[in-house]
Amino acid sequence: MKLYNTMSRSIEEFVPIVPGHVSMYCCGPTVYNYAHIGNLRTYIFEDVLKRTLENAGYSVKHVMNITDVGHLTGDGDDGEDKMEKSARETGKSVWDIAEFYTKAFFRDEEALHIIRPDIVCKATDHIQDMIALIKRLEEGGHTYTAGGNVYFSIDSIPDYGKLARLNIDDLKSGARIEIDSNKKNPKDFVLWFTNSKFAGQAMTWDSPWGRGYPGWHIECSAMSMKYLGEHFDIHCGGIDAIPVHHTNEIAQSEAATGKTWVNYWCHGEFLLMGNAKMSKSTGGFVTLPVLEGKGYNALDYRYFCLSGHYRSQLRFSFEALDSAKAARQGLMDRVASLKEEGKPSENPGEAALGYMKDFDEAMENDLGAPQALSVLWKLVKDSAVGASDKLAALYHMDKILGLGLSEAEKAAVTVGTEEDLKLLQERGEAKKNKDYKRADEIREELRKRGFNVKDTPSGAILEPIV
Repeated sequence: MKLYNTMSRSIEEFVPIVPGHVSMYCCGPTVYNYAHIGNLRTYIFEDVLKRTLENAGYSVKHVMNITDVGHLTGDGDDGEDKMEKSARETGKSVWDIAEFYTKAFFRDEEALHIIRPDIVCKATDHIQDMIALIKRLEEGGHTYTAGGNVYFSIDSIPDYGKLARLNIDDLKSGARIEIDSNKKNPKDFVLWFTNSKFAGQAMTWDSPWGRGYPGWHIECSAMSMKYLGEHFDIHCGGIDAIPVHHTNEIAQSEAATGKTWVNYWCHGEFLLMGNAKMSKSTGGFVTLPVLEGKGYNALDYRYFCLSGHYRSQLRFSFEALDSAKAARQGLMDRVASLKEEGKPSENPGEAALGYMKDFDEAMENDLGAPQALSVLWKLVKDSAVGASDKLAALYHMDKILGLGLSEAEKAAVTVGTEEDLKLLQERGEAKKNKDYKRADEIREELRKRGFNVKDTPSGAILEPIV
């Protein structure tokens, strides 16, 4: 098993701390809004990593946080709390917002066949763990208090910024010191806020430094060490977390323990919308329910993500998603046909085993999903491999791909008059041409005629309204 380690900027052989076991922490969502499909690309990559490790014979302990307090609108200490901002804009309480968007996030994950982490930990349930870690840093001489807030001093450690390979002198000379005049070094960061820039903070707790709330970065350090120990195997996240969030996590964790915190840092690249990364802050983002509302299956998007390497930028367009949808539907149709010929073989032959080996080698080489999909399609088209052996190999591959191949079925026979079927075909053409207004109009017309439109892996069909 080989993985690209951001810390070394190289592909390394994966060697776990405990043979046969993997400890993995993934930065979870800040639950103030829906996850956009760029966020979900990262969670798909992490799911594929977990599945690949398990397929390689490891047991994986997977921990993910839910940030429901402390994450400001800036990744540093600028802006206001994202939860508070959402509460002000919606008129709901921060607690209601956190619960609503947490449920929405896991609905998206379930639709995408993302396996739920073994441990999901909410920041608000671990405030005392964060306070204990801050006290430990304070006792080690790594903090100072100014203006009511507790700061981590990056000058208290010798290697701040090693993950992002930051030049500290350049940072000092180029920093906007006016953001927080309490800081001794512009790159110092808040561990505990008692002096919020915004009045009426809803989420606050008692602490040795006064009533307040934690900084964002301390959450992941405290919770990961609580469940995985002070030294664990893998830490994952999006590439945008490298320069600030993960840099600060490393600084405070290794300052507290005096030793290496994480062995392998794995990061997923951006999903691009046009020429820019997809971002909630700019308003230019697409959610999974939006895709589903346009007739796509969530697994069409999963297939789309698998078609690109997790460390390469992936450009989103509906044309590209249409191609992924067609490919996945074609695959499901092939599998459905194979299922009609028999059950998967319990002892696949040499040819099928060869495909399985090639697939596993592609995935175990830094999650080479595009190469693995190429192996899959070569198998599907190989007439020399029997149906039962193909099914066995495809089901083996799907343990990592997570496309639900075992659920593939032949499309139901559609009903309706010739005119009804022409309307259904017109709706398909409208969707293909991105004329979603016309597609919706046709769906409504068919409903008035007594039919619901059902999108299946083989295309849309009509079902009588009972």
